[in-house]
Amino acid sequence: MANQRRPHDMGGAEAGPVEQTEHAPESWEKTVDTILRLVSDKKRRIMTVDELRRGIEDLGPGAYDELNYYERWIASITSNLIAKGVITVEELGAKMEEVEKSWAEKA
Repeated sequence: MANQRRPHDMGGAEAGPVEQTEHAPESWEKTVDTILRLVSDKKRRIMTVDELRRGIEDLGPGAYDELNYYERWIASITSNLIAKGVITVEELGAKMEEVEKSWAEKA
């Protein structure tokens, strides 16, 4: 069986120029960072940086390529929380519907 490169493994691949400018984090990016800090802090120890990395590396080629940095983080955090039974898919879906409804009412 041939050793296939995973989507995150870009070593030696043509990638084009690297954007080196700083940007002010958006509020949702700060929220994702805060969530990661909370689930990985010494008090809670719900997940580790290795589990975060594994979740990101497990994203399929389409998802990995289409998601940005913090979107990959939240996808990994979500997968880890579901796998550990901290939240359920049903709870996540219900909360997403609640948030979508709230945003639609504000629009």
